[in-house]
Amino acid sequence: MNPSEYGRAKTIEISFGELTGALGDSVTVFPVVVAIGALTELSLAHLLLGFAAFQVVWGLYYGLPVSVEPMKALAALVIAGSLTAGELAAAGLLAGVVLLVVGTTGTLGHVTRFVGQPLVRGVQVAVGLILLETGVHLSLGNVPLALLAAGVAAVAVLAGYRRASALVVLCVGVGVAVLQSGVPAPAVPSLAVGLPGPEAVSIAALEGTLAQLAMTVGNAAVATSLLLSDYYDADVSADELATSMGAMNLVAIPLGAMPMCHGSGGVAGKYAFGARTAGSNLILGAIYAVAAVIGVGVVAAFPLPMLGVVLALIAVELVRAGLDTEWLSLTVGVGLLGLVTNVGVAFLAGTIGYLLLDRYVPLDRGR
Repeated sequence: MNPSEYGRAKTIEISFGELTGALGDSVTVFPVVVAIGALTELSLAHLLLGFAAFQVVWGLYYGLPVSVEPMKALAALVIAGSLTAGELAAAGLLAGVVLLVVGTTGTLGHVTRFVGQPLVRGVQVAVGLILLETGVHLSLGNVPLALLAAGVAAVAVLAGYRRASALVVLCVGVGVAVLQSGVPAPAVPSLAVGLPGPEAVSIAALEGTLAQLAMTVGNAAVATSLLLSDYYDADVSADELATSMGAMNLVAIPLGAMPMCHGSGGVAGKYAFGARTAGSNLILGAIYAVAAVIGVGVVAAFPLPMLGVVLALIAVELVRAGLDTEWLSLTVGVGLLGLVTNVGVAFLAGTIGYLLLDRYVPLDRGR
């Protein structure tokens, strides 16, 4: 089925299930985006508007509750200070070009031979560990406030809302910020177009691009395609998803958005919380747009120790998912190497390790 036919084949509903499904997709997006807005020079309003626009665009295009998430490897690196805002934009544009070329030429299957599941999981573990290190550092700035946030998270987990615990802490942090600074006045962000300079195409940006592509191929293209088939009986190929991710980044990043991708976690979150149509995308797009207009002023007053706890919670979820792997030793090795060196070095070393293991070690003896 051609992707343009998805919208004609699916109905769009606006219901309570679509609303809760939209919230299920937002549980990792909001915390990551707020962290970037608070810790970098990037405009939170423009980041949120990027997510708002493409939630709607891909929802209508595919006629399905597809997800639009941050590219988490690049997000972790810019949050940790390993990438500048310009390098983040450059890496996102490079990834966009690669995804567009791979998707339109139908060659994603060839790429996946070199980027196996243990390697993807290893990069994911590395990203989680980098976020955890950053979160702990921020939390130490005010231990009592961090303990308050940790207590809130513990209550959410005990109540059965483990996946939403970061979002719950984020909401409490917003409440603290509003009490300290007052309700912010609405502000509509201005439209601006810009591209990173040549100096942004650095070694760090190239390494970040490689690491992100490893995660994107596995989690955002192949796994998302499989989930859309399992949950919604939709024939959306990994190459089609790669093409739409490439086009999205080449359009959005020059307008001030951050690198974005589809994601299997977002699709699973939407489905688990009740989304069955693209109505959840329309609802979530509206939520992001409203937040961009009325919520940006809160970021300047957001308590960083609580933000550290938010990042730690996201990190734990990433590491948990990453350890579900076929070759645990390779995955852990890539993750630790990414923490002590950088994710680019870890990706290259992991690629060599994966190809050697895949050739010489039977899978059932390599775990």
